[in-house]
Amino acid sequence: MKPVVQEVTQRIVERSAATRSAYLARLDRLAGRRRGSDRMGCANVAHAFAALPAPDKLRIVAERSPHLGIVTAYNDMLSAHQPYERFPDLIRDEAARLGATVQVAGGVPAMCDGVTQGLPGMELSLFSRDTIAMGTAIALSHDVFDAALMLGVCDKIVPGLLIGALHFGHLPTVFVPAGPMSTGLSNTEKTQVREQHAQGRVGREELLQAESAAYHGPGTCTFYGTANSNQMLLEAMGLHVPGTAFVHPHAQMREALTRDAVRRAVALSRGERFLPIGRLVDERSIVNAMLALLATGGSTNHLIHWVAVARSAGILIDWTDFAELSHGTPLIARVYPNGVADVNQFQAAGGPGWIIRELLAGGWMHADVATVDAEGLAAYARVPALDADRRLEWQALPEVSPDDSIVRPHDAPFSPTGGLQLLTGPIGRAVIKVSAVPEDRQVIEAPARIFHTQEAMLEAFKAGSLECDFVAVVRFQGPMANGMPELHKLTPALGVLQGRGFRVALVTDGRMSGASGKVPAAIHVSPEALAGGAIARLRDGDLIRLDARAGTLDLLVDAAEWAARTPATLDDAQREENGHGLGRELFAGLRRNVRSAEEGAVTWL
Repeated sequence: MKPVVQEVTQRIVERSAATRSAYLARLDRLAGRRRGSDRMGCANVAHAFAALPAPDKLRIVAERSPHLGIVTAYNDMLSAHQPYERFPDLIRDEAARLGATVQVAGGVPAMCDGVTQGLPGMELSLFSRDTIAMGTAIALSHDVFDAALMLGVCDKIVPGLLIGALHFGHLPTVFVPAGPMSTGLSNTEKTQVREQHAQGRVGREELLQAESAAYHGPGTCTFYGTANSNQMLLEAMGLHVPGTAFVHPHAQMREALTRDAVRRAVALSRGERFLPIGRLVDERSIVNAMLALLATGGSTNHLIHWVAVARSAGILIDWTDFAELSHGTPLIARVYPNGVADVNQFQAAGGPGWIIRELLAGGWMHADVATVDAEGLAAYARVPALDADRRLEWQALPEVSPDDSIVRPHDAPFSPTGGLQLLTGPIGRAVIKVSAVPEDRQVIEAPARIFHTQEAMLEAFKAGSLECDFVAVVRFQGPMANGMPELHKLTPALGVLQGRGFRVALVTDGRMSGASGKVPAAIHVSPEALAGGAIARLRDGDLIRLDARAGTLDLLVDAAEWAARTPATLDDAQREENGHGLGRELFAGLRRNVRSAEEGAVTWL
């Protein structure tokens, strides 16, 4: 085991001692109770199972067979979640074969950031995570289940389901993905068309044609953004059936893997293999997830989400932990936007199994962790296949990758350090995804241009007033201000300016998504502007130095002048805009109570 992994893990264990101990004590009290149908009143039991067929009622009440609850994020607005429409029937069928029973405990909301990007609905996106967690809690609150299956894939959905499940940590839980869509228009070509449209060189018709060729069928988007980073992290934590992340929704193996998830949930629900999720997810498995993220240059969103996930299990992590691990973790995958390959090509080159095998082999992962597979994390270093009788088996990966432009061995990485970096300085603490930023753009020193909305910056770009070196400061985009939307609409404009030779960067208290790309972006700045953070004191023309190599975000302004400044504030019109319309009024309480980005932007503490 690498010393940095041991040191960070031990620090997390010590920091979390009181909260983790209290969490496990609560878990054990709940796990030690009698089964739901045995401890509930007769009227409660009758209500719970009124709609089930008589044989299922007999299995639950008289035979005391395992009873599984499904929490599903199904809707057919999200391409990644549309396949879940058929999963409950499949799960019921497999459970019946095993003598178990199943109920859909509840559905949770699932919104698509791709649909809402740059629109008011995006201001609900981050808060949808905690709403999903609460929906998961409501679904499981009927308290009749012996284990649970979580059906969800995308950005805020998986963290929300996981947070909710960890608040029912006494239940064994298996996550069931649906897989990626087939490869369409390449991410590189899509980006080129977006930049051409930003410059007015192609019209809406050409842009829509390109976007529709990229996003064209059921499954997750094929770039390595937050959704697909979710799947990598769940594999690294052992919460999936091994190797299930990137199998297509309609592949024959997908059905076999889903059926196997039911078998795992039944096995974990009782007997020697009883394994509640709150025990499975411990300090070591959280560190394993962090390492998998860093080794693959995954989504910056997880520096928010996994802080919240860990806290749900009584585990306290922060951005310094990520930064120290990143300095000692090799980057061994290049998947768009940190390369040109999509997740289907990543899977063909070895996928999550390759990453886990190499990190284990190099001493960058805790091997001695519990997983939903009885063999532990070593099982996740293989890939699933169907034998001649269409039964699942797991095979060893080749020693040499079929494509070393996508994945590399741990001792010949793309970079000796991970793909994410912590930035600190007088403006605050921020994170940057460096894995896709060219070497010659990792240090930017330029005057600030201040904007309070992404629309204002895009208007300045269209007006031609940004044809220069500058650092775009887009503030009042944090959780308290407007729900911390992703500012991905800024990427094409900034990419065009960088392509013209200007030295540009972004500094914001908002998010930039798992698709953060080639333009250096200091994001999640904390404290945020509305909380009185130093970003609110910046002025047009202030000289900012972003140094991704040194991990600094410096301000080259006279100290006395800086100290004398008062923070800028939002005007009444902007406050009104941020708080009303398209349901934003309903989230006012969450905006008031939300913690900082580095504290996971949690709303439930």
